[in-house]
Formats: sequence, structure tokens, C-alpha cells
Amino acid sequence: MSLPLNPIVLIPARLDSTRLPGKPLADIQGYPMIVQVLHRAREADIGPVVIAAADREIVDTVSDAGGHAILTDPTHPSGSDRIFEALTRFDPDGKHDAIVNVQGDLPTIDPRTVRTAFDVLADEHVDIATLGAEITDPAERMDPNVVKAVIALKATDSVARALYFTRATAPWGEGPLYHHIGLYAYRRAALERFVALPPGLLERRERLEQLRALEAGMRIDVALVDTIPLGVDTPADLARAREILAP
Repeated sequence: MSLPLNPIVLIPARLDSTRLPGKPLADIQGYPMIVQVLHRAREADIGPVVIAAADREIVDTVSDAGGHAILTDPTHPSGSDRIFEALTRFDPDGKHDAIVNVQGDLPTIDPRTVRTAFDVLADEHVDIATLGAEITDPAERMDPNVVKAVIALKATDSVARALYFTRATAPWGEGPLYHHIGLYAYRRAALERFVALPPGLLERRERLEQLRALEAGMRIDVALVDTIPLGVDTPADLARAREILAP
């Protein structure tokens, strides 16, 4: 087993956010949030980092910070479609054989967490890798906004194949539940196949895009990490991110 040889990190970002409009440009300790995410992705030391932007303002901000951003179609229905457009424009010859998709609202993510998702692709049978963390807050077990990764994880293992993703409390019975973390690593062929697939029945029902891949028979493996990265979706989240990154 060996890792893909030439990966790239792609970060989708758009200004249109209902709960925190303009959040990619929100200041966090002297840097726009999208630039903080760029820094964390670079610190993972996986490969080049490119921002897949829906807005010219994001492109200009990233460029001013010394980063590389590509302006994409603002009407893309998902981040997966956005990063695929950026990939094909940045690398039309297909030199990059794997893509790590880091969400643009994770300014405090540990770079080692990004690397963990990529490392799962060392297994040649894995199409897509993602992350999970054991749920420790009892309220999250019943919360439909907390997506659960259903995996049969042995006590001696840190990676397991995803059997399902759901907003329900699953699986039933005693034992741990796992909070799915929406950071993905794709083999290039897997991303190409994924964005070409029509939305799945279960995907539409659960409103979970990753179910499209499972319905199509693609293999997703989940790596267990210790903590859930802070996603900035509200003013309170933004304040917390500023605290975490304070010098």
C-alpha cells in the first residue's frame, strides 16, 4: 500500500452564508478567515493549496495574502462541484492524483487532522476518506444536526469502512456513536465519478451528499480523530475562533 504521489488541497469558499454573511472575509487575529484556513492547510504539508472561490472578493483577498485562488461558477450546488471545477482549471492535465477538500470555515483546524484524512488513501481500495470523532455530549446523540458516521470500529483500530451516514441516532444499542467531520480526501478518479453521479435517493432524504457515493458502491473509510474542529457558522463561533487563535 502507498499514498497517492501528487496530492492537492482544495478549499471551497463563498460569501453567501445565511447565518454569517461574508464569513470568509471575517477578521480573525489580523487575517481574513479564508487566509487562516489557507495557513492551516499549508501547515499540513500535503501539496499545493488552492482556494475554489465563488466570489471575486475572495480571489482578491487570497491573492493579496500570497495564495492562489480560482474564481468558479457561483451557482454550483455543492462544494464538491466547486472544487472539481477549480481542479480541472488548475490541473487540466490530471497531474494531481488525490484531492483533500478542506472546508473554508475551519480556521482553527489542526493541520495533523488534515493529514490524517489523506493518510487513509494509503489503502488502494479506498475511494474517499473522511473523519469522525466519538460523541461525548449526550445531547449530540439525538441532535439531527450532528451527522453520525455508522462504522464497525474495533477497539484496536483507528480507521473503519463507512456503512452509512445519518442524522438519526445510529446505530442502536449500547456503544459509541461517531460524529462525522466533513473533511474529505478523494482519489482523483473518485471525485470525477462522484460529481458526475445524479443525486441519490438517500442523499435527498437525509440531505447528506456523501450518501450519493455509498449508493453508487464507492468505498468511504472514516479515520477517528480526538476532537471535532470548530466550524464557524455563527457570530459566537467567530468569537470562539478569535479566542483560540489569539497570540
